[in-house]
Amino acid sequence: MTEGPVGAVLVIGGGIAGMQASLDLADSGFKVYLVDRSPNIGGAMAQLDKTFPTNDCAMCIMAPKLVETGRHHNIQIISNAEVELVEGSPGNFRVTVRKRTRRVREDKCTGCGVCTQRCPVEVPDEYNKGLKLRKAIYVKYPQAIPPTHIIDEEHCIGCGICATQCEAEAIEYFEKEKILEMRVGSIILAPGYEEFNLSLKPEYGYGRYPNVVSSLDLERMLSATGPYGGLVLRPSDGEIPGKIAFIQCIGSRDTQIGKTYCSSVCCMFAIKEAIIAQEHTPGLKPTIFFMDIRAYGKEFDEYYIRAEEVHNIKFVKNNRIAKVEEDPTTKNLIVWYLEGEELKSGEFNMVVLSVGTSPPKDVERIKRVFGVDLNKHGFAKTSIFAPMDTNVPGIYVCGAFSAPKDIPDSVAQASGAAAKASSLISAARGTLVTEREFPPETDVVGQEPRIGVFVCHCGINIGGVVRVPEVAQYARGLPDVVYAEENLYTCSQDTNEKIKQKIKEHNLNRVIVASCTPRTHAPLFQNTIRQAGLNVHLFEMANIRDQCSWVHTHEPDKATQKAKDLVRMAVAKARLLEQLPRITVPVKKCALILGGGMSGMTCAIQLADEGYETHIVEKEKELGGILKRIHYTLNGEDTQRELKEMIKRVEGNEMIHVHTNALLKGLSGYVGSYVATVSADGKEEKIDTGVIIVATGGVEYKPMEYLYGKHSGVMTQLEFEELIAKDPRVAQRAKSVVMIQCVGCRTKERVYCSRVCCTETIKNALKLKEANPAANVYVLHKDIRTYGFREDFFSEAAEKGVMFIRYDDDSLPAATIEKGKLQVQAFEHFLGEHILLRPDMLVLAAATLPNPDNEALAKILKVPLSKDRFFLEAHMKLRPVDFATDGIYLCGLAHSPKFLEECIAQASAAVSRASTILSKDSYETEGIVSQVNEEKCTGCGTCLTVCPYGAMEKTAEGVAKTNIVLCKGCGTCVASCPERAIRLPGFTDEQLIAQVANAVKEVNGVKGGT
Repeated sequence: MTEGPVGAVLVIGGGIAGMQASLDLADSGFKVYLVDRSPNIGGAMAQLDKTFPTNDCAMCIMAPKLVETGRHHNIQIISNAEVELVEGSPGNFRVTVRKRTRRVREDKCTGCGVCTQRCPVEVPDEYNKGLKLRKAIYVKYPQAIPPTHIIDEEHCIGCGICATQCEAEAIEYFEKEKILEMRVGSIILAPGYEEFNLSLKPEYGYGRYPNVVSSLDLERMLSATGPYGGLVLRPSDGEIPGKIAFIQCIGSRDTQIGKTYCSSVCCMFAIKEAIIAQEHTPGLKPTIFFMDIRAYGKEFDEYYIRAEEVHNIKFVKNNRIAKVEEDPTTKNLIVWYLEGEELKSGEFNMVVLSVGTSPPKDVERIKRVFGVDLNKHGFAKTSIFAPMDTNVPGIYVCGAFSAPKDIPDSVAQASGAAAKASSLISAARGTLVTEREFPPETDVVGQEPRIGVFVCHCGINIGGVVRVPEVAQYARGLPDVVYAEENLYTCSQDTNEKIKQKIKEHNLNRVIVASCTPRTHAPLFQNTIRQAGLNVHLFEMANIRDQCSWVHTHEPDKATQKAKDLVRMAVAKARLLEQLPRITVPVKKCALILGGGMSGMTCAIQLADEGYETHIVEKEKELGGILKRIHYTLNGEDTQRELKEMIKRVEGNEMIHVHTNALLKGLSGYVGSYVATVSADGKEEKIDTGVIIVATGGVEYKPMEYLYGKHSGVMTQLEFEELIAKDPRVAQRAKSVVMIQCVGCRTKERVYCSRVCCTETIKNALKLKEANPAANVYVLHKDIRTYGFREDFFSEAAEKGVMFIRYDDDSLPAATIEKGKLQVQAFEHFLGEHILLRPDMLVLAAATLPNPDNEALAKILKVPLSKDRFFLEAHMKLRPVDFATDGIYLCGLAHSPKFLEECIAQASAAVSRASTILSKDSYETEGIVSQVNEEKCTGCGTCLTVCPYGAMEKTAEGVAKTNIVLCKGCGTCVASCPERAIRLPGFTDEQLIAQVANAVKEVNGVKGGT
């Protein structure tokens, strides 16, 4: 008898990708074993200061995921460990893990840090790139999960001091390694990446010249927990540098050392660091030397432009810097570079090497243990139509191990891998998990307020401007505050545990955290107080980072006073907070997908594989989307064959219902129980669904420039591809072809990069050269953005004679017709003169535009659009496929321009996120809903008219009533009611007036209430 699948998944790697995959799986009904070779999870993101293009504090946005992963009842973290053996088959693997000794008991260590304080041994700190020292017993970083310390066996001198100082008796010098065995149904590989080894490029002086640092060295300098507390200082003398040079592509795009691929993130990383370094060190002058700026992501180009125009960062293009020299007297660095046609030298106080990414250092061991194939660069081998699949069934990959990529792409791919892993073992969902248990809720009705205030330093994000101890002391004197303290990082797991302890110790019935934004952190702290027995609505946040320290960076006195004002306002409101009931709603096990292109069909098939009924709403008469116009990929895949197979699978699946010539006309209901009105072929029908996925795609820009539509030889890249796919003789006959990039994008009207155009151009240029090697092919471009492994095809095109000519906004190409023939004039920067080209065909890389239906659809779904009119996700880095509205997700070109494999990964990610709801029988919704005082209500109906969610109803008695499952707590009805008959708990008139009164307290002699 064949054994059934095992309802558990093994995730290798605890970086942001591994955590995301683990959380999705655990929230969808699967047991997760999260194995990381490091003593703590967090990965590379834990070392970052800020993230682009929002400049969010990396640790601030990651900390809630860290804590959530650490405390999740269905995730078992096995840190400081490695997998040694994998046996079995898909659905039923047997795994052996070797867990190395910490010499500190994880079940006893409280993370108090006394051992570290007393340890006499100091060694270079790897987390801070050796720029500061750590002790021989240490925890990797302040917010580390697990927070257990570890003894460095190599440097421990065995003095025994830590054991004598540890009151928890957690030190165990002779602890032995452990061998763990487990059974899992599927495996996800997310081991991350390694920084390029700079010793392979000695010409740049890293390790010889003290003021030559890596990009990650600088990242640690900029960090609040870094070696210099966020200041940028020269390692040689501790002085503040005036001029910094950033040199791009160190360990990337380099044929000499075999690192031919692009590391994808380095350009934006350098731009971000230059901006943040300026903020930390006013007057700093950064210069970035580059070959191509690869700002291809959502809002990346806008960030790039802002760096140049607002921050005055100097960008010097067409440069691969050959070497760095040092002035032995000043320790300054000399860089030789090209500016236009002129060779120049520049002297800088520091040089930052933008270091590429390499496969994990133990990649060969991973290959041997798991049996997965690697590509020629040493990363996991995948394919365009299966970007998360390895060659081993049941083993999937995500994050930077499959290719260098940015955080949101890693997060999306992680969720996508979770969907693939869960679909394999969907029959075992819920078999190995336990239910989350909370203590009984304390009834605080009738109790006098007892408020606890926790004020966060957030490293120097707050503490570098606001005098946090002074704010905490001020809070202690406010009415009904019985406890107040300051914390280095309130979002860390040890501080959250401390909050729970203080709630019990001081019998707190209200909690305030004065730190960053509730948008990212309120759920974390609400969950913490719930674990201590308090209702989640007895929590309040004072945002003393975004609203105070960040906007008053150079005014510490005023910032400190404002922080006190914000805390005083929060206390005034908290005194009036009330516990609210939890609202649960049933979940309909059905999904509605808007769009029947590759993304939408991927969603449908995977949801059906998970066992969920699915409806596809496609406005065209047939499925396929824009993929119908794409005939081949760079790697040679037959896209039309794959498309036909996908359509066949969709139409042959009894769990999938396809509605063509159809549009969404209306939506009512709420997460878990939506009712969609769909019009198909002139007939309307209602579809009950638990979740909605937006996969409506994008459209190709129809150029207004370069004679498009005025000469038969001018066409877009998609039209050109269709033409040569239909008649290969066109490519064979072509003698001269000019291709112009960035047509309709990277302009004042459309700032963004369309991401795929450079690669599509190179794909078609190579197709031309394959058909006719003698053909002259010219590519006119601003930058060539072939990030990742696509760089190899860029190099191949250049080797085969494709000519690349750079232009900028001041020297745009010009197309004319002379005697019926095309002419293109362009300025050649290296020659310093204009050239005239006479092509047979002019092929335009046209922008990808948002679907014109987005505006109407956004209004129906009540979800936002970005400034570029693509759909706007909940968080650019960590929630790339979620909307802020629960139960609605997005993927593919509806999100932004992207490649086919990225669309498929995002589609799988949307499935994973949707499964966190569909896998449950009921869902807990927002408890803050409006309440109608029937005695005051006159039944005028104003609230019914203004409610954007249709949540207000009229009873048989003619008065208003709130449908609590439809209400989103927006407060529109409260503001519009002429009789003031509606209140919104959590935002009552009394609470808001108390806040306002305390905002003006002691201002101009006015006394506010308390």
